Amino acid sequence: MKQESKALFDNLDIDFNKLCGIDEAGRGPIAGALIMAGVILTKEIDDLNDSKKLTEKKREKLYKIIKNSSKYFIYEVNAAKIDEIGLSKAIKECLEAIKNYFGEDTNFLFDGNSAFGVDGISTLVKADAKIKAVSAASILAKVYRDRQMVEYSKIYPEYGFEKHKGYGTKAHIEAIEKYGYCKIHRRSFKIKLHSTKTDTTLF
Repeated sequence: MKQESKALFDNLDIDFNKLCGIDEAGRGPIAGALIMAGVILTKEIDDLNDSKKLTEKKREKLYKIIKNSSKYFIYEVNAAKIDEIGLSKAIKECLEAIKNYFGEDTNFLFDGNSAFGVDGISTLVKADAKIKAVSAASILAKVYRDRQMVEYSKIYPEYGFEKHKGYGTKAHIEAIEKYGYCKIHRRSFKIKLHSTKTDTTLF
């Protein structure tokens, strides 16, 4: 399956106007939503790369350019839904939503090695650094999610979401120990706490 996917996207005759790159942000955090973007580029864009390899300033600049140079769709599954159905099903839901949005007459390429059971989606490891449409999706998903976490930090300032974006940093875990969970925490994600104060919430 991996060889078939690689062969497809190494073919220089592919119609890149019908190539939808897909990537997600927020698979690993213990708070916040899973965000996934699908992007079909309509114009050539320079300096695209895996969002994690770009500075925040560069990502923000490219975010605006990508939105004006593509057909795109952003989908999210919130923390409560992730807790309810699990991360794998949340990823599958995102992929299905993007596939349904763009339609069958599209080539879909998802970063990674699994399409999570969704037919018609090819995969490629490190596609976010190799394929421009996937790089663009990576940037849209990350910037969208980072902005969302900054907004949450204004509602829940005690957790420092604007700094760690919901990942399980030492400071974040210490804040959970002190204040308990809030509404955007993923309670199904196991974290190592120094105390037993994990059942308390702010609500």
